[in-house]
Amino acid sequence: MDHSGHGMNMDLPPFTLGRGLQFSADPFFLIGCVLAIGLYAYAVLRLRRRGDSWPIGRIVSFVVGVLSIALVMCTKLNDYGMVMFSVHMVQHMVISMLSPILLLLGAPVTLTLRALPVAGRDRTGPRELLLMLLHSRYMKIITHPVFTIPLFIASLYALYFTPLFDFLMGSKTGHIAMMVHFLAVGLVFFWPIMGVDPGPHRPGYVMRMLELFAGMPFHAFFGIALMMATTPMVETYKNPPASLGIDALSDQNWAGGIAWAFSEIPSVLVLIALVFQWYRSEQRTAKRSDRAADRDGDQELQAYNAYLASLQARGQ
Repeated sequence: MDHSGHGMNMDLPPFTLGRGLQFSADPFFLIGCVLAIGLYAYAVLRLRRRGDSWPIGRIVSFVVGVLSIALVMCTKLNDYGMVMFSVHMVQHMVISMLSPILLLLGAPVTLTLRALPVAGRDRTGPRELLLMLLHSRYMKIITHPVFTIPLFIASLYALYFTPLFDFLMGSKTGHIAMMVHFLAVGLVFFWPIMGVDPGPHRPGYVMRMLELFAGMPFHAFFGIALMMATTPMVETYKNPPASLGIDALSDQNWAGGIAWAFSEIPSVLVLIALVFQWYRSEQRTAKRSDRAADRDGDQELQAYNAYLASLQARGQ
């Protein structure tokens, strides 16, 4: 296996965290991250100029989400990930399971819908096109658990345990496409479960938790399979450069351990977000009921009391 790293010198010194965090930008992801933060900031400013607010928590979440992508794709972690399975697995886990959650908590679609102007009568502008996409049959399919859960699982097993991974790692374009795929899969998996943005598939909170736990165990099983293997399972990482001073099987065991341990992190984050959203939803429902009771003199309660009184009268 050629470890040239698509034209880069891959005779890297032994890995340390300090070396891994040195700046080494992938142009595609660097431009993408800068654009994402720039467009998000522009949309927030548009809202502020017209007197509308936007929660600071959403801003922080989105920015940290983008920075998490930059952390694994615009540093030497990306270089080491080309020749070390363990470092690559850190990239995969962050970009597919941590970054999507943070980005979704930033509610970028809701922000876009609020920032874009409404088109004139009988006209279709960017906002209307986005709404059409959100309510399209295509979005209903790709956000349904029958689609998202198998896709989430296949992104592990069908990729790493077939020659597809080696093919994609053979070119810079293939590597970028794979990382974009990881991010996209994470977004479509977590969006219906805990996304703040509107979407075509939004089940109740109990169903969302079931969807979450339906996918997470497969990450743990994948990690265990890597840790229990007695030979290197991925061709790309079978012969690491001598300059790294690592053993391929030991590095694979580390990769498996990272995949196994990381499966717990998004579960906790999403559960916290779900419980908080559930609590907020119950609070809003209670406030709506109180306002309705104030308007109609609590007719619903009076009707229920009258019903109980009629039952009691019948029993006498």
